Amino acid sequence: MSFSASAAAEDGDGRSVTVLYATETGTAQEVADRIAAQCRRIHVRARVHNLETYPPENLISEDVVIFSVATTGSGKEPRAMTPLWNLLLRSDLPQDLFEDLSFAVFGLGDSAYEKFCWPAKLLSRRLEGLGATEICSRGEGDDQHHLGIDGAFEPWLRKLTHTLLEFYPLPPLLDIQSADGLPPPRVSITDSDARTLAAYQHPLDDDPQHYTATVSCNRRITAEDWYQDVRHFELDFDEDVRYEPGDIAIVHPEAQPADVEGFLVCTGFDATADDPVTVTQTLQDQSLPDFLPTTTTLRTLFTRHLDISAVPRRSFFALLRHFVFDELEIEKLDEFLSEEGADELYEYCQRPRRMIREVLEEFRSACIPREYIFDLFPPIRPRQFSIASSVKRHPRQIHLCVAMVQYKTMLRIPRRGLCTDYMSRLQPGDALSIGLRKGLFCLPQDGATPIICVGPGTGVAPMRAIIEDRTHDGFNRNTLYFGCRSASKDQHYATEWHAYADNGALTYRTAFSRDGPEGTPRRYVQDVMCEDLQALWRVLGVEGGWLFISGSANKMPAGVRQAIRDAAKREAKKTLEEANEFVALLEREGRLIEECWS
Repeated sequence: MSFSASAAAEDGDGRSVTVLYATETGTAQEVADRIAAQCRRIHVRARVHNLETYPPENLISEDVVIFSVATTGSGKEPRAMTPLWNLLLRSDLPQDLFEDLSFAVFGLGDSAYEKFCWPAKLLSRRLEGLGATEICSRGEGDDQHHLGIDGAFEPWLRKLTHTLLEFYPLPPLLDIQSADGLPPPRVSITDSDARTLAAYQHPLDDDPQHYTATVSCNRRITAEDWYQDVRHFELDFDEDVRYEPGDIAIVHPEAQPADVEGFLVCTGFDATADDPVTVTQTLQDQSLPDFLPTTTTLRTLFTRHLDISAVPRRSFFALLRHFVFDELEIEKLDEFLSEEGADELYEYCQRPRRMIREVLEEFRSACIPREYIFDLFPPIRPRQFSIASSVKRHPRQIHLCVAMVQYKTMLRIPRRGLCTDYMSRLQPGDALSIGLRKGLFCLPQDGATPIICVGPGTGVAPMRAIIEDRTHDGFNRNTLYFGCRSASKDQHYATEWHAYADNGALTYRTAFSRDGPEGTPRRYVQDVMCEDLQALWRVLGVEGGWLFISGSANKMPAGVRQAIRDAAKREAKKTLEEANEFVALLEREGRLIEECWS
């Protein structure tokens, strides 16, 4: 096994790797950063790229690639990985295409789902099938592990390090950098002046994929006495915004001002929180938040860019250890970071969902240099929401259907989701920056083709866009399967669905899981579909219809697929193997499209 130096000629001695990550929530990006930091310890240069911006055809020129790949929904690859995956699936690729490529893959997933780390598994198999050599057995991080992904990632990273050192022996006079030492910060932060700050334009303002909206509606659509608060938002634009049914709106949340102020006081940053500063990246192998301004203030950074409400990972405590001076606090951190203390760290942090700002309220001796805030605090991630409207019906508008995240932990402390809490505070007239991204759904070119939409809960959002779009164009062969707990409490957009049904534009089928008599089995959309096997087969098997699925990726998507198999077996007398192949055919032809989340 050998490496060529072509892709790394710029590094002189060829000691370099490329790290590619595909992420939805940012965890795979954090893993990529940690891989790059480990490479730096052994004096191997890591070039880190998001697969969203990495040209997939460049893979043929790489020598050593390390992939960090998340899993979305019930086993799909992240959107960022789709262009590369489509390229790799081409049937005309030669089997020795990547004979000079060596690679390793770390997957991130949740073993509670059937297709655990599925994109990582498929990627490593396909690369081997095209001649590439896997130099380190695939790692599979599991959210169900009591240490989270670290339970698998840290042992895998040690194996990867050992493998890289075999291929890239340390040059003379160089030693492996200690894992216990304080790493260099990824940025420098210097004082600036008010004039520079006042003249600076935020990067979001120049991004062609972002638009400024004005909130015109923020209305609760679940009953006031219902446990869940679901909101309908209407956002107005001064310009024409173009989007298709199934497309995604991107919201950049901001932390509560009171939470930020409390945090700044706790950490001692309050005295200089509003002083202008300039942020300069110093480690090119470590990522920074998207749309980060170079001139800003600490208050703005902790409000819009760095997440003080995240549940910290073990790596947070390892870095915090360098900035704590109280002996009892040092002792506690050493316990957390020991192998024996893993369970204690889980009980302290993960199980109660303790937030970073709450941790720092307990480790009061911590004195955090401002240069390390991007290493210690994770970025605030933008949130993605399926657009719940058709631009044909609502020009210069976007509608969203958003469930407010609210829960209590074992500490009995009420929690609110960062983004949905931010959105809940929006008032009519407020400005909001909205990004647009292409979704997974696309409609059949022939509008006469019948469609079936399955969208329980807030999964109904993209279905509303699809149905509005088709009915606007006069295409009425639409079926919607909607499920919720109570017909009177959380049946989102019920008036609209019944109006469509009364006009012959929609077949509306419902499942209300908590409305049945006590003791009776709960009824979900997949159960209703099992009552409609004849209609399912007529639409999908006879008339060439399309099926769209959106909602929770737990049991629902698998149940929907099982209903299709049952329809094929009962109505078309297919064997189990033939029924499975029919479902696979629907997916290959793009007639079964799923967009679900875990």
